[in-house]
Amino acid sequence: MNKAIIMAGGFGTRLRPLTMSIPKPMVPILNKPMMDHIVSLLKKHNINDVVSLLYFEPDKIKSYFGNGESIDINMNYVIAQTDYGTAGAVKNAYELVKDRFIVISGDVLTDFDISAALKFHEEKKAIATVLLTRVPAPLQYGIVMTDNNGKITRFLEKPSWGQVFSDTINTGIYIFEPEALDLIPYQKEFDFSKDLFPLMLQNNMPLYGYIASGYWRDVGNLNEYQAGQFDALKGIVNLEESKKIINNLSIGRNTILPASVTLIGKNVIGSNSQFGENCEIKDSVIGDNVIIGNGVRLNGVTLWDGVDIGDFAELTDDVVCYNTKIGDFALIAENVFIAENCQIGSHARLFSNIKLWPNKIVEAGSQLSRSLVQEEKWQRELFTDARISGLSNIEINPEFGAKLGSALGCTFGKGTTLLASREPDSVSRIMKRSITAGLLSVGVYINDLQQISIPQNRQELRIGKYAGGFHVRRSPRNPDITDIIIFNKDGRDISIDTTKKIERYFFGEDIERVSASDVGEIFFPERTNEIYFSRYLSSLDVEAIITRKFKLLMDYSFGLASSIFPGILGKLGAEVLSLNNYIDGSRFHPDPNEFEGDTDNTGRIMSSLGYQLGFRMQGGAEKISVIDERGVWYTHTRLLTILTKLFLETNKHRQPYKIAVSIVAPSEIEMIAQEYDVEVIRIKNSHSAMMEATLDDKVLFVGGIYGGFIFRDFLFASDGMYTVGKMLEMLAITNMTTSELDEILPRRFQCGINVSVPWEFKGTVMRNAMEYSDKYKRELVDGVKIYESDESVLLMPDKEKAAFVVYGEGDTELKAKRIAEKYASLINNWKSKG
Repeated sequence: MNKAIIMAGGFGTRLRPLTMSIPKPMVPILNKPMMDHIVSLLKKHNINDVVSLLYFEPDKIKSYFGNGESIDINMNYVIAQTDYGTAGAVKNAYELVKDRFIVISGDVLTDFDISAALKFHEEKKAIATVLLTRVPAPLQYGIVMTDNNGKITRFLEKPSWGQVFSDTINTGIYIFEPEALDLIPYQKEFDFSKDLFPLMLQNNMPLYGYIASGYWRDVGNLNEYQAGQFDALKGIVNLEESKKIINNLSIGRNTILPASVTLIGKNVIGSNSQFGENCEIKDSVIGDNVIIGNGVRLNGVTLWDGVDIGDFAELTDDVVCYNTKIGDFALIAENVFIAENCQIGSHARLFSNIKLWPNKIVEAGSQLSRSLVQEEKWQRELFTDARISGLSNIEINPEFGAKLGSALGCTFGKGTTLLASREPDSVSRIMKRSITAGLLSVGVYINDLQQISIPQNRQELRIGKYAGGFHVRRSPRNPDITDIIIFNKDGRDISIDTTKKIERYFFGEDIERVSASDVGEIFFPERTNEIYFSRYLSSLDVEAIITRKFKLLMDYSFGLASSIFPGILGKLGAEVLSLNNYIDGSRFHPDPNEFEGDTDNTGRIMSSLGYQLGFRMQGGAEKISVIDERGVWYTHTRLLTILTKLFLETNKHRQPYKIAVSIVAPSEIEMIAQEYDVEVIRIKNSHSAMMEATLDDKVLFVGGIYGGFIFRDFLFASDGMYTVGKMLEMLAITNMTTSELDEILPRRFQCGINVSVPWEFKGTVMRNAMEYSDKYKRELVDGVKIYESDESVLLMPDKEKAAFVVYGEGDTELKAKRIAEKYASLINNWKSKG
């Protein structure tokens, strides 16, 4: 047998970031690619005619081996156009295979006696022989069972523990007679273990398993790579390069070690490398053209070619790829993997178990405790709840959008359909398009709702035809920020598990593009507004609202509600004066949660024209602010109190039930609810927590503190347009006015203070808050809420900033301010202990 086929098309996904720019077989062991060691093994057993099957980065392999003449073999190449599976890939090389041949992976580390396996194959007159080995933990491999004669009786590909009947596994090395190729279809997906071997078993063909002696390791992940490198260095695997280690050292040409360098254990050093004085090198593999500064400490480290290590840097059990520069006094802890062309600044510290993708920069003095993947700089996380936010067209840019869209598509799955919508500004437009492009590229279909509000997108998702959706908007908190919000198939925000899955695809870059024929398509559904319009009106007592004959002022904030809500208000019989009632993405009005007080002439308009009620709609139509006939703008918490009273009063017939309000909301809510058979539940201060509360069928109303409210009968999320209609209905049924309610309802005062707290000290502050509050009544819903006599204070770490927010509450403004200031001072003391 003189013919071998080397499977060399792997992406090496689990070896990233080492394999971002090279195929897995080119990852070096003892400064030679793994595939080079395989070629040496084949030559040792007189196999000199090699066909390499290539797929990912084929030129890297072709340029290294050429035609094989320089290493005394004949090397041919077959480049696959798509993934046909292991057997299907071999079938592509059928024109180059006429006689018996061996198939072997280019990315395993082994010293098996191939000649002994060939002898077994011949003795058994096998058509196929699978080389087997025994391992202590066989769960991750394909298990093979044989009879006493070596004939294979059963394959178990990727078994569960209940199926681990043997510790004998398939090594992926096979010897075939040429007629085995006749069983493999051409240019169709076909796998050895899943298809070919079961077919041979079914037809009782001579398929044998040879239990090989010697070393074998599947270098399938980063830890296996390090283990394989160590085994090669120690001579545990019998490689030709291992034999060059004499007196515990192999050193290349033109490399000179100063007398002050200390070598411990076994070390391999490449050519043309430079060493400073007083270095200590232990059990390490150092490539060609490496520069090592003075006083450097290396322990169990692999440095690829062209690495530059500054003075007094320390590295332990790490892998550093081509042309990376590490500054003076850098400290790199265990199990760190740094891809090519990175720059680690002086005095930087990299903590254990992180990865850096290519071309990343860690600034001087930085402390890095998590992997740098897609980001240009280190970031804490991609998601805040189900939302991604960043600087418009800088952090949130088209390239980011396409990448995110691909990650979303891989998460939801090829062939699924998602809903897309956006707000009218230019950045939202280009971001929706770029996200859509990424989704289409992985085979996901898009129903594009175009300019439409978030509540309408959620309502459309409730139909049940879609896998999920997303909405892009200019942030209502900051006009320079863009938000991307992701929904699940029910229209709710995606779960934390889903965000983590998206992040894994996004940061891991494991994107599976589809062929041109499978690229997704875009559709533009009709009647979305009509469906929303109908459901809206059918859920309200329209006649009661018409009878009240409301005179309203409506500020649309140049937002999306202006395209549909005027028609709804017309059906409710209201006389309406509209402001800013057209869509203009260039105009920015603040979110109601950022708005306090009368900053314009709205109050004067209300009083002079005799209007009963005024609303300011958030541009995205999720939240509202309210002004009464006196010209008084209600605070967000006061509006919550008024709406709660209206809901309780108009839903007595449904008692008992529950309502849920933010942990930040004042205790006015409980004071009001005492009159009703209703349970008040406190929830986290987020819209996702509000939506989660509606999963309880007994929760009928959920109130936030930023102008967003949920009426579960209509939707499980806040909808500003529906809040207006529901408020009008409740006022009509009770014959009350908001000003009357404001006068008679209990009133508590709140004071909010922001306290700067570095991220690394937030845990210290929370621990101290827990210890301090142990003697008080407290709630641990979101932050720490502490009750002192008639006052309370909520200490809440900000999710997006290096800060705490302190909410003090009392029956006077002075008391609320006093307790807030007390705890703000305590926080400053606690953080200083960090």
